[in-house]
Amino acid sequence: MYWTLELASKLEDAPWPASKEELIDYAIRSGAPLEVIENLQEIEDEGDIYESIEDIWPDYPSKDDFFFNEDEY
Repeated sequence: MYWTLELASKLEDAPWPASKEELIDYAIRSGAPLEVIENLQEIEDEGDIYESIEDIWPDYPSKDDFFFNEDEY
């Protein structure tokens, strides 16, 4: 399983919180790339509910990780 910003961005509008099955269903219905669906299928599911993409990909960058000042734009 590997994530990139592009792949993870396909789940930004997912119906959080969601289960693994709900995320897979959302990815299929939204036309996400096959890699997103494969990554979701590889998650070891113990009936967990995921609150955000950070629960799936802990290294997902937050706005604090970017070094630009939004007020300048």
